[in-house]
Amino acid sequence: MEQFIIRGGVPLNGTVRPGGNKNAILKMLPACLLTEEPVTLHNVPDIADVRVTVEILRKLGVSVEWLTPDTLRVQAAVVNSPQLDPILGQRIRTSFVFAGPMLNRLGKIEVPVPGGDVIGERRLDTHVVALEKLGAVAHYTHGLFTLTAPAGGLTGANILLREASVTATENALLAAVMAKGTTTINNAAGEPHVQNLCAMLNAMGGQVEGAGSNRLVVHGVDRLHGCEATVGADFMEVGSWIGAAAMTGGALTITQADPEVLGMVELVFDKLGVGWEVREQDIFVPSGQKLTIQSDIGGRIPVIKAQPWPGFPPDLMSIAIGIATQAQGAVMFHDWMYESRLFFTDKLAQMGAKVTLCDPHRVLVQGATRLRAVPLVTSPDIRAGMAILLAALSADGTTRIANIHQIDRGYERVEDKLRALGADIQRVQSDGRREHLAPRVI
Repeated sequence: MEQFIIRGGVPLNGTVRPGGNKNAILKMLPACLLTEEPVTLHNVPDIADVRVTVEILRKLGVSVEWLTPDTLRVQAAVVNSPQLDPILGQRIRTSFVFAGPMLNRLGKIEVPVPGGDVIGERRLDTHVVALEKLGAVAHYTHGLFTLTAPAGGLTGANILLREASVTATENALLAAVMAKGTTTINNAAGEPHVQNLCAMLNAMGGQVEGAGSNRLVVHGVDRLHGCEATVGADFMEVGSWIGAAAMTGGALTITQADPEVLGMVELVFDKLGVGWEVREQDIFVPSGQKLTIQSDIGGRIPVIKAQPWPGFPPDLMSIAIGIATQAQGAVMFHDWMYESRLFFTDKLAQMGAKVTLCDPHRVLVQGATRLRAVPLVTSPDIRAGMAILLAALSADGTTRIANIHQIDRGYERVEDKLRALGADIQRVQSDGRREHLAPRVI
């Protein structure tokens, strides 16, 4: 079992570059199934979930080659089976997004109920209903979904999603791009990663209109061709580095950060007393910020609520909560989307934070409190794991974090990047009796 050992209390300073958007690349890779020609993807993060997705493609007979540390060449000249590997498919949530491309490529897919973060119930009904609107027939038996396209292929339709689900929007998009006729997807998600996928599909010869809005219009085409596409910066990682600077009191320059997508993040972080400067495509977070929570009108406790794009992203709630523990004042966080995401706050409480879990969806944070190290804490999911890591970096003493493969799923070489900024962090392999330094292997 790999663990991190962190000796905290040291301000982080320097320059860091975020990896590519995890939620974009995990949909862009399945999109490569829509053509037999090669697709080259740039700014690909070398993270655990990408590695799993690559192996799913290879099990299907697809050629995947790393040309550089952040460039992948994918060619699906042959797709030899409609069955996704059951073990790999269960390891990541986005395995179900293979449904749209596979319905176009082979007319069928068998995919297990997917895995991913344990942050609450994440039903697939919105995906299935959208695909059925396009003509697919779905069957579910004992943890296995089988979806089949009609003999003449999928047909465009008017789809109203039950919720503005990112992955359901992307699944419908990947199915509709080669369906006969025109598809309109209403109540669509417009997050930057959806926009990345739309741009890639258009570069392949698709006709997708409305990227970034809640209404996508897709004119189906007969075939798609190869292309080159670039993954945008992971704004969840950008937000994490902003949090690292704020919580440790250091100064960080975050390069190639795509600041144009951080509008709501800036508004919320400003509410917590965190500011930064935009320098073209870079962000500079100065040191010595006075973290003070801005009360609402009348001195009321502010409420930070997770919302679909362009609202505050739910994946940054954990980081914002960590920042709030170091800010003077009180703030309520409300994540209505996932009923388990906020449970990690008991870890912060162990470290001395004043957090009150009001119910599964709301937590009250009162700051500022000096965090203290704990002997052992466990990372429950990607973003909570990073929030705990940032708390350990700002705490006095030495903290050990277990279950760090969760952090590896979303952050590339995180300990290497942190050490370059002055952090005292080691990755160790522990069997409960003895331990040694462990190289990072995904």
